[in-house]
Amino acid sequence: MREVSVKEITREIARLCEEACCNLTPDVVAAFENGLKNEKSPVGRDIFKVMCDNAKYAAEAGIPACQDTGMAVVFIDIGQEVHLTDGDFYEAVNEGVRRGYVDGKLRLSVVGDPLRRVNTNDNTPAILHTRIVPGDKVSITVAPKGFGSENMSTMKMFKPSATTDDILNFIVETVSKAGSNPCPPVIVGVGLGGTVDMCALCAKRALLREVGSEHEDELYAGLEKEALARVNKLGVGPQGLGGSITALAVFIEKHATHIAGLPCVVNIGCHITRHASCII
Repeated sequence: MREVSVKEITREIARLCEEACCNLTPDVVAAFENGLKNEKSPVGRDIFKVMCDNAKYAAEAGIPACQDTGMAVVFIDIGQEVHLTDGDFYEAVNEGVRRGYVDGKLRLSVVGDPLRRVNTNDNTPAILHTRIVPGDKVSITVAPKGFGSENMSTMKMFKPSATTDDILNFIVETVSKAGSNPCPPVIVGVGLGGTVDMCALCAKRALLREVGSEHEDELYAGLEKEALARVNKLGVGPQGLGGSITALAVFIEKHATHIAGLPCVVNIGCHITRHASCII
């Protein structure tokens, strides 16, 4: 049994909050550079140039790449051979978010009640997803989620008889209706199967995939490619001003489901879909 202090989890989450907001992952930056080369619209290429510059300046200056530093979505996998010590795990996670956002001078965007709408002034509570996994390590990913993109998310409970074309049409329709709102070019996370809650979580986890990666299952890899091709034919383009690149990637994550159902959730990420990770 290996002991891990929750104080270390707090420190790492605070660091990851700032890192995720200020330093875009290399795959996303590479996707911007590819867009600059391959976008057919002159205006779209200009926008990709601005996106490349913005990512560079944010990293160099240590400032957020976007003013919406989002709600902190935290994924933690805890090895079953780990014993957490020195305090309450959930409070440690929120303390990390609190420090990361307040000390890092990131925008505080969380209200404590969905109807009363009073700001918590420290961007807590976080959205926390945990899993118990084999091993003696703690793996942490912080994914700040802005709501220009989150607000464009959709869900549909398909019948089991639905075809792959039905699902592809739903994905494309969601991106089309979103238009410029999620700051395209977008990254599209799709959840298939499970229950309502599991399907949504699959869609959110899909946004953690590396741009350029392919699904390990050939069927779903093909669906991802087809969905991306169809989305990019919409012509929404960078920032909704027209062009050949509306999405950088479409990722699908699946889960076993009931014989009577086929849930589908589309969770859209903006062009700076962010996350940062570490292992303790």
